[in-house]
Amino acid sequence: MSGGRTAGLHYRVEAADIHAHLFRVTLTIEQPAVPQRLSLPVWIPGSYLVREFSKNLQKLAARQDGRPVALQQLDKCSWQVDCVASSPLVLAYEVYAFDNSVRTAWLDAQRGFFNGTSLCLRVHGQETQPHALELVSPVPSWEAATGLAPHRVGKRGFGTYLAADYDELVDCPVEMGSFWSAEFKAAGVPHRFVVAGAPESFDGARLVADTQKICEAEIHFWHGRKRPPHKSYLFMLNAVDDGYGGLEHRNSTALIAARRELPRLGESRASDGYTTLLGLISHEYFHTWNVKHLRPAEFTHYDYGAENYSQLLWFFEGFTSYYDDLLLRRCGLIDDATYVRLLNKTVNQVLQAPGREVQSVAQASFDAWVKYYRQDENTANATISYYTKGALVALCFDLTLRAEGAGNLDEVMRTLWARCKAGPMTEADFAAVLRELGGRSYAREIAAWVHGTRELPLEELLQRFGIVVLAEPAQWQQRLGLRVAESGGSIQVKTVLRGGAAEQAGFAANDEWLGVEVAGSGWRMAKLDDLPLYAGSHRKVTALVARDRRLLHLELNLPTAVTTWRLVLRDAALAQPWLSPPA
Repeated sequence: MSGGRTAGLHYRVEAADIHAHLFRVTLTIEQPAVPQRLSLPVWIPGSYLVREFSKNLQKLAARQDGRPVALQQLDKCSWQVDCVASSPLVLAYEVYAFDNSVRTAWLDAQRGFFNGTSLCLRVHGQETQPHALELVSPVPSWEAATGLAPHRVGKRGFGTYLAADYDELVDCPVEMGSFWSAEFKAAGVPHRFVVAGAPESFDGARLVADTQKICEAEIHFWHGRKRPPHKSYLFMLNAVDDGYGGLEHRNSTALIAARRELPRLGESRASDGYTTLLGLISHEYFHTWNVKHLRPAEFTHYDYGAENYSQLLWFFEGFTSYYDDLLLRRCGLIDDATYVRLLNKTVNQVLQAPGREVQSVAQASFDAWVKYYRQDENTANATISYYTKGALVALCFDLTLRAEGAGNLDEVMRTLWARCKAGPMTEADFAAVLRELGGRSYAREIAAWVHGTRELPLEELLQRFGIVVLAEPAQWQQRLGLRVAESGGSIQVKTVLRGGAAEQAGFAANDEWLGVEVAGSGWRMAKLDDLPLYAGSHRKVTALVARDRRLLHLELNLPTAVTTWRLVLRDAALAQPWLSPPA
């Protein structure tokens, strides 16, 4: 530890019972307060939802000098121990770990994983003190990996690690098991990639080579030839049958992806799924700068016991979403056509969400705690994603600056990094840097694009950079204003979009669409694409719907004029200063 400080807080993590999915944690506090208060976080930074991690904590007990000490629960996630200050306080407890995601904890006979926010009680009053984490192997053949600094660690990664404070302790997740592992350097910085659950067909060499390109491109983006702020970096990927997501940390990231999306030996062309995985890797690594260092001023110090509100997620998630695919293009992992196709997907996701006319991206950022992470059948009608629309806001700022000859968004990001000293920032900082580089105020654009709900000037801006917008007939879900799930010959309505033909006909979420009646004939439908087959030239049909076991007949008008955007790169030369890597 810096300055020779030793850890007065020691967490020992071992398996209480692998098959019961229970971790055992022993926390030793060398110099407890009188009384000593402790709590477990209710959320994990980067995932903006109160998840109540304490629901998985059990058998909490306290001892001093080998004798039990009275312990009182204060609320859903806090406790107080009536101890004395003259001797170490030892707390022992178990944590149920059966969430196979990147957010909490998991333990079974094949793999272990945890975030400190799920396992490590916060010792109030000592959060800034050094913390030690001791990992005990549940299985002799397992290995362990974490971004924490090793102190006394064996060859397989088990042993004691040190953190400068509680924030660092809980920002370095731990992966355990018989995982695949490889190391590489990017801009001279050691990186490691571990993959759990990979099949025999997995092409690890390709994953590492592609990830190295991403890392080097992003380090160069932020620092040119200078070194990045992290001394090492760890990627942890959990390959599962079905899943996708990631969570950023200060010098590591936890990822989850479907095994079928991993690169395969002997496969020359990158699959769409693998391209999506590379975009996820690019996104989470970009967060190393854009949210873990440069971050909302409201996140200067985390409050682990309650929601931490910010209106800036459109910048930290949305702008990161803009750069994740763009940097894949710039480092040569995708071509122009693939990038335009990915951008097209983002554009249509926004245009097909009626909620864009209801909620601004600034409001969506603030409401993430109750809307984005708690989606239901009305989400598309009431809110907009700060990821997707935030990415388009970034695109609009980037292309506007370029069109005006006033620099570009790359320079804005780097100038913000310097202006905010790689730390907390506000919207005012963003506005000031735009004015500095652009030579004018961008208050009108910020008000309209960030705080307003009118359409973004996408078509005009894209055309100036060689991309034209073509209108083509929409798929039947969009034409009707529906989102459905099709399985086993059943059409289940998930969402009815505001103002669409389906809403006007009286469809509701959770309806089962059984069939249609046309000109006196009735037809059973197995999928939505059967509709034009049975409707023929008729523009009006009767939909037969099951709702709560009742059969309903809904008069449905079939629209013809609904279109969707198709982006086409017509002039690659105009796009190259934007899409190509800087010299």
